Amino acid sequence: MSTDPRPGTRSFPSVFTPGAIGTLNLPHRIVMGSMHLNFESDPRALGAFYAERAAGGAALIVTGGTAVNREGSGGRTYLVSGSGAFQEAAGAALEAVHDAGGRLALQLFHAGRYAFEETYGLRPLAPSPVWSAYSRSTPAAMNPEQIAQTLEDFAGAARLARELGFDAVEIMGSEGYLVNQFASAATNLRDDDWGGDAVRRRAFPLAVLAAVRDAAGPGFPVIFRLSGDDLVPGSSPPAEYAALATALAAAGADALNIGIGWHESQIPTVQALVPHGHWLPVAARIKAVLAEHACPVPVIGSNRINSLGQAEAALAAGQVDFVSMARPFLADPRIVAKSSAGRPELVNTCIACNEACIDRSLGTEPVSCLVNPRAGREAAYPLEVQPAGMRSGPAEGSSRSAPAGSGPALSRFAARPAVAVAGAGPAGLQAAATLASHGVPVVLFEAEPGIGGQFLLAGKVPGKADFLETIRYFEHELPRLGVRIRTGVRVQAAELTGFSHVVVATGVLPRTVTLPGREMLPVLDYRAAFAAPAALRALPGVAVVGAGGIAVDLAHLLISPTPGRPETAQQAAERFAREFSGPPGTDHAGITLLRRGGRIGAGIGPSTRWAALQALRSAGVRMLTGVTVRYLTDAGLLVSGPEGGDLLIPADAVVVAAGQVENTELARGLQAQGTAFSVIGGAASAAGLNAVRAFAEGLECGTALAAALGTHRDSPPAERKKAPLP
Repeated sequence: MSTDPRPGTRSFPSVFTPGAIGTLNLPHRIVMGSMHLNFESDPRALGAFYAERAAGGAALIVTGGTAVNREGSGGRTYLVSGSGAFQEAAGAALEAVHDAGGRLALQLFHAGRYAFEETYGLRPLAPSPVWSAYSRSTPAAMNPEQIAQTLEDFAGAARLARELGFDAVEIMGSEGYLVNQFASAATNLRDDDWGGDAVRRRAFPLAVLAAVRDAAGPGFPVIFRLSGDDLVPGSSPPAEYAALATALAAAGADALNIGIGWHESQIPTVQALVPHGHWLPVAARIKAVLAEHACPVPVIGSNRINSLGQAEAALAAGQVDFVSMARPFLADPRIVAKSSAGRPELVNTCIACNEACIDRSLGTEPVSCLVNPRAGREAAYPLEVQPAGMRSGPAEGSSRSAPAGSGPALSRFAARPAVAVAGAGPAGLQAAATLASHGVPVVLFEAEPGIGGQFLLAGKVPGKADFLETIRYFEHELPRLGVRIRTGVRVQAAELTGFSHVVVATGVLPRTVTLPGREMLPVLDYRAAFAAPAALRALPGVAVVGAGGIAVDLAHLLISPTPGRPETAQQAAERFAREFSGPPGTDHAGITLLRRGGRIGAGIGPSTRWAALQALRSAGVRMLTGVTVRYLTDAGLLVSGPEGGDLLIPADAVVVAAGQVENTELARGLQAQGTAFSVIGGAASAAGLNAVRAFAEGLECGTALAAALGTHRDSPPAERKKAPLP
């Protein structure tokens, strides 16, 4: 029986069993996986980001990829080993992580055919000249001299990592980058020492490991991130990668971190549509092969594991030896500390939306997190947690002024005791939490029976149940912070005169569209449709006017065998197989999405949109663009197509999901009576609205308002003081 005093060790005994990667002893089995952040060149931001996660329990952090040379850079936001920018960033990151008690591994990276020529004016290099749909270029085949130089560059990067004080290195040999390209039959078309059959395709990965192993020196931990399955037609089969795993273990790799899929893969690997832990069996298979060959090298599993409960199940079942989590540490830097303290209900769960993380990492915008807008901005928004009623000054490093509002100056109301937040959707929830964390007393009003706003709708969609975990987080976190929550109250302006300031986060309303002949068929807005998905699914035909993200989500809900009911793990696995492995179906050809202009699913992030549309195509959902609704008949909708001809869309009901408008009623009332207020989220502007913007505006408004208002130390104590951070 464990004598560990931490409550979480009883719930997650396998997670909190110490482990080792080579000579590196670790207190638990969770690794913070590599993420390219697009702000690696900002030492202050990078140090603050890593420090908060190390302090929150991330015992081993793997950095984003550092290119071993300029040819291998993944883009202009990537650091190159040996450069001044790299050494400055590395120093800041190492100091921050080590001061917080963590360990830092440097990922050694070469993009190969995924590199972009415009970054440095250098043509990408790869095993063979195979077109890359990702970088939209054909690389040059590496000659023997270039291969030798690249091996030396890997060695030099490893040597420098040890000299600078990194605790380990990880070789990026997965996800379709250079080392993986050499191992793949789809991209290695050579017939020489470096390719031609399975054995020769292993030569370059093994040579990279040997070079790094020798340069890093004895006892220095070397992790190899290995593809378990490329999910690319024509690539090497999983059995070849299992054989490579055995060879890498025998050649001195201290751990194998198993990756899945390439940028070109047409099967999702990290999106919300992927069931939790779906790819763990791939890592488990490699672990079993290593055991058969008596290679006791730890195997690290990853992809779509977003809670310590899921990690515990994988570890307890012996599928893997460690679990790598990346995005969950964006969502909550303290995921390990909170779980260790026995408070998993306070974990802000990653919802795998990819909108502020992976989608941004594919460009140049700094990575953050939809549900945690402080991620990547820790230096600008330092964490402040005070008992409500205590003074809270301006955020360190922030030059933001008080938020703009249409009411009188804030100073007029500074002596009033509390701030009201109207609306408990993403913007309002974040604003309330931010204000309360700065010691400002907050009352949160919500017209609906529960908090969450449109996250309640999203949580019904297959694969998006984790959106409800965000609501669970705020249901526990807000009371802990001392926020008073009043649901089922459509608050009026006249009821808010006693507050210092009002944050209006009343969200949006469905846009009303006048459809001629609407008396011929039932016509619903999207909210009504989400409330009755089973009834709609039972109809032979449903036409959805509008085909943005909400419409795509609604269609996905309607093709579910049990719409509106939570999926079991088995149902999620069956759905995923049906949508991404099975033949196209026609079961739901009666569902039609109609859009006048633009793309179907416009507004959905690039890493998710293709997968969401594939899910609909697999069920036979019709998707039409360039159409204009003329009128409704008792048989359906008559539309005109892009060529001008008429087309009848059979339908028994019509759902309007053609955008949203701002809910401004409360703001107008506050303006009329002269109450100070700020408007955020959809209530401020429905144009281009998404949850990333809503959460970010909640953080920014709450921080600026706390700085402008403050409360004095002699203010009356709050009814409930906040519990200490677990």
